[in-house]
This record gives sequence, C-alpha cells and structure tokens, in this order.
Amino acid sequence: MKNHLLSRRTFLNQSVSGLGSIALTSLLAQKGLLANDPIRPLIDPSRPYAPRAPHFEPRAKNVLMIFCSGAISHVDTFDYKPELVKRHGMPLPGAADLITFQGAQGNLVKPLWEFKPRGQSGKMISDLVPKIAEFADDMCFIHSMTAKSNTHGPAENQMSTGFILDGFPGIGSWVTYALGSECDDMPAFVAIPDPRGVPQIGSRHWNSAFLPAMFQGTAFNASKPIPNLLRPTSVSESADRGTRDLVNLLNRRQAVEHPADSDLAARISSYELAARMQIAASEVGNMAGESKATLDLYGVNDSNENKAGFAKNCLLARRLIERGVRFVQLFNGSYAMGEGVGNWDGHKTIEKQYSVHGPILDQPVAGLLKDLKARGLLQDTLVAFVTEFGRMPTFQKGANGRDHNPKGFTVWLAGAGVKKGFSYGATDEFGYQAAERVSTIYDLHATILHLLGIDHERLSYYNNGIERRLTDVHGHLIKDVLA
Repeated sequence: MKNHLLSRRTFLNQSVSGLGSIALTSLLAQKGLLANDPIRPLIDPSRPYAPRAPHFEPRAKNVLMIFCSGAISHVDTFDYKPELVKRHGMPLPGAADLITFQGAQGNLVKPLWEFKPRGQSGKMISDLVPKIAEFADDMCFIHSMTAKSNTHGPAENQMSTGFILDGFPGIGSWVTYALGSECDDMPAFVAIPDPRGVPQIGSRHWNSAFLPAMFQGTAFNASKPIPNLLRPTSVSESADRGTRDLVNLLNRRQAVEHPADSDLAARISSYELAARMQIAASEVGNMAGESKATLDLYGVNDSNENKAGFAKNCLLARRLIERGVRFVQLFNGSYAMGEGVGNWDGHKTIEKQYSVHGPILDQPVAGLLKDLKARGLLQDTLVAFVTEFGRMPTFQKGANGRDHNPKGFTVWLAGAGVKKGFSYGATDEFGYQAAERVSTIYDLHATILHLLGIDHERLSYYNNGIERRLTDVHGHLIKDVLA
C-alpha cells in the first residue's frame, strides 16, 4: 500500500517554503506592492463605530448628499442649451417616433425659467433656483451623468446603492463601514427624509442590507426626532440608571466568558451609543440656540409650511455635520403625495408643479451652503447634489410636462477636494443625452469614495459567495473634477 504520509524532511521543507511565502506577502503588503485586492476593514466588534484609517490621505472627512426625489429637470435648472431655445416648438431631430417612459414625445420645449450668467464664472443657471445659483463659483457640475433605469424605484436604488435591484447597502452604509465615525454620541450615518414623506424606495436609501446592521442609517428629521430616546415617565431616573448598570454588568460578564461572540459585542456597543444619544440627539435637534439671522437665512419661519419644514431639515443637516456625523443624506421631495405633487416628477403640468417645488428647495439649500461656507465646514465636507435621472427636452405628447430621461442629466459637487466654478462633460445640443465625457453613477460613487480616501476597488464585503462593492465591477475616478 502506498504511503501518503509526509516524511519529516518533506514536511519541514514545505513548511519553510510556506512561511517564506507568508513573509513575502506581508512585506509586499507593507510596501504597497500587492495588487489591489478587495479589502474589508478591520472592525473591533466592541467599537464598530471607531474611526478607521482610509486607504490614502482623504480630501473630505464627511459627506452631505442632497437627493431631489422625482428627478429634477436638468434642462430647466443647470444645463443651458441655446439650441433648445432656438428650436422651441420643433420636433427633436431624428426622434420622430421616440417612445420614452410614459409614451410618445411631442416637440422640443425651451426652459420654462430664464437662464442667466452667475458669479465670476458666468455659469448659466435658471431662475428656478436663483439663490442656489449665487454659489455657482463654488460648484463643480457634472453634466454628462447617466443612469441605468428610467423608472424611479430602480433609478433611486442605483443612485443611493449602486444597483438598480433591491437588497444592496446605501452609500452612507458603505462609507461608515469603511471609515467608522469621529462622533461618539451620534449615529455615523443619518438620513433626513423630506417633511412631506419619504422617497419612493423609502428606507432602502439608507439600509445596510448585507453589511452589518450597525452601519444602517438612522432616519429622523427636524419635525420627527429619533423616537424612544427618553425614559418612560413611569420609570424613575435612579431605576433607569440602576437597570442599565445591571445590564451592563451582565453583558460584560458574558463578553468575558464568550470573547469570540462579536454579535454580543456589537449589541453592547449599540446600547452604549443609544445611551449617549439620549443627550446628544436631543441637543442636535434643539434649534433654540440658533440666531434669528441664521433661522432667516434658511427660511425656517417662512409662511410656506413645506418650505419651513425643509429649511429646518437643512439646518439640522448643518448641525449634524458640525458634530462630526460621517454621512448625512438629505431628501427633498416625497413619493406618497403622488406624481409631481410633492416631488420633481413633472409629467403633466411641470411649470405649475416646479413653481411650487423651486422655492421649497432654493432658499434652504442656499442657506445651508452659505452657512457651511461661513463656518469653514466646506473645507472638510463634500456636498453632492443628486437626483435619480433627468427629464426630456421635449414635452410628452398631449401633456405639458417632461418624461423621464436617464440618458443625460446633471449632478453637482461642492466643498472638499473638488474644483470650483467648473463644468465637466456635456449633453448634446438639446440636453437629451450625454455626448462628451459620458459619466455613470459608478463613476460618481468612485469619486465620492476617493475624496474620502477610499479606493472603490479595494472596499468590499463578502456576501453569498461574491465579493461585493458599491461600484460592482465598474466605475472610474473622475479625475478632472478634483481640485
């Protein structure tokens, strides 16, 4: 019978070879000479929110993402097309039989609000957002953005999670998974839904999906603070404190007896964060200390309740950024109110609808930008203004609104690490489809991660047999927008 056992000499020879390989791998890793294999951050289960080192020196410490739900029209806001004005009322060349999301198209329709040059850069921006336009010299426009779906739900999914399908983590969850938080008494990732309600896919924007649950976003807004933070009135302060001390003692004993139980450590950490939040979350939502000038800047006391509510959310976003919250996702627009009623989905009567939505968005966001800039927060904060796709340069046949258009639209960045008063890429002469330096949402996500010091190809999580990334197997850094 053949002996399959190793001899002592063979075992020692192969062991030495293996140890040499391990040593070489370690040395190459230290020198940065290994291929960019996926990297899963090392997370201490007892301190899952502790700050973690990025892959390289970051330009931004945190992100504020402003998401316009319903797909705001680029050709009526930031993407000026003189040819669209010139050919108003004419058919879109080469598209006589074009069918988009809701049906056939009518003729080209010029912007419904006048475009004017803004700032020293002379950037053309429309009167729909005149106060935001005052910050043209601080903005970096990407005019060639494209999406993979012309349907709100999947397109919202892609902008926030990188995938058109459900079941993937939001970008804020990826960021906090990678970097943790420098704020130890607030969630690392906060989502602020519009006071009118949530966007179409709701909490999937800030869901952690297959990432550990502690990286899920916490949703609250200025009118609806985080629930269940205060102890019941029937429980005394001493009883509450005694109960927490006892639970903490039992947890610690269990942790000593079962040091490998990472789920227990994570739960302990979550409860400790919740205890600290009892004070911090109440403070961050209390705007009584803000000056009248600041409240007026945002429009907090405006007679328009929806505008005032959104203004309070914008002020809340600044207060969160100020306290070091890593990722804040601020939503403008609600799905539940119906098509175009409480969001930017202007199919039928876009001029009437946008005349309502424009003022709700404009002053509060402009106030937020001015406040961030005045406090020096833009030096470390990246602001990303996004939407799920654009809208057509035509009106829908038989209607007075624009249909969905994922072929080309505008997003803009401002703040840490990006060029000021700069435009990247372009749609065609009518604003119909990206024609120059075509960009994808994968590229946008790769660029946001890069500004935070993260290589999008080296951030992964192993799930269901696949090494998952925010950018899937796509995405390129948009180098030209970097300052």
